[in-house]
Amino acid sequence: MADTPVNEMTFEDAIKELERVVGQLERGDVALDDSIALYERGAALKKRCEAKLSEAEEKVAKITVGPDGQAAGLGPLDP
Repeated sequence: MADTPVNEMTFEDAIKELERVVGQLERGDVALDDSIALYERGAALKKRCEAKLSEAEEKVAKITVGPDGQAAGLGPLDP
């Protein structure tokens, strides 16, 4: 996963790698230069996760409910 560009990762892959990065940083057994690179990757992964969650929230917000209470389709998202 570490070789995969962050902007191509799924939410699940990004969160798994973010957890791995945080774990390495918390242990503190990484050289300073490596820690900086890990921190930068972690920041990019966090941003990716936030973007994917935002996309999902927008999709959920567009779901319309029919008279029977079941999802009936997608409607426009109110700004």
